[in-house]
Amino acid sequence: MKNQHQSNPKQAAGERAAGLVEDGMVVGLGTGSTTAYAIKEIGRRVADGLDILGVPTSYQSAFLAAQNGIPLTTLDEHPELDIDIDGADQIAGFSVIKGGGAAHTREKIVALSSKTFVVVADESKCSDILSHPVPLEVLPFALKLAIKQVIKLGGKVELRMGVSKDGPVISDNGNFIMDADFGKIDDPASLGEKLSQCCGIVEHGIFTGVDAVYIGKKDGSVEIKEA
Repeated sequence: MKNQHQSNPKQAAGERAAGLVEDGMVVGLGTGSTTAYAIKEIGRRVADGLDILGVPTSYQSAFLAAQNGIPLTTLDEHPELDIDIDGADQIAGFSVIKGGGAAHTREKIVALSSKTFVVVADESKCSDILSHPVPLEVLPFALKLAIKQVIKLGGKVELRMGVSKDGPVISDNGNFIMDADFGKIDDPASLGEKLSQCCGIVEHGIFTGVDAVYIGKKDGSVEIKEA
């Protein structure tokens, strides 16, 4: 198993974090390539008798969970989750930027509904300070207003365009995705609050309430940091 992980730090991190899931839990299932390994490992454990329910953060994670035999539920039925495992585009301490897969609104809802929020990633995602462009989910009706507000905050804005699709990326909620480059983000919480106050922005990709980070290394080991 370790030899397999030596060339796949994402798998090492995802599978290690999946070990946190216990019988009877309701689990947030994040979105992305590293979280996919956690979902597959949870599915393997379900096949071995683990009794859990999952709440997916996107169509992608819902499809993957179903393929791996994980029974799903909703936040309406289980408004408080035991644990949420999700990925990140960049990590600095216990603050992360998410939304590369355009799922950050649902990801944040699930994270804030969970008692414990665990981020999994490979070491390439780690940085001393956040500087990755911040994904923003924006109401189409408010696009121009949102751009104007983000520029006023110092961001350089780009509307995310689809691949194998004409026009912009559309989120699972039917909205546009913008990426706002603020350069180095010295105070993620403060910027997050300002973005939350912008009219027309549904949600931003700055997450500051991370409880634990599982970082997969090239040698197959996993570095665990707890807040």
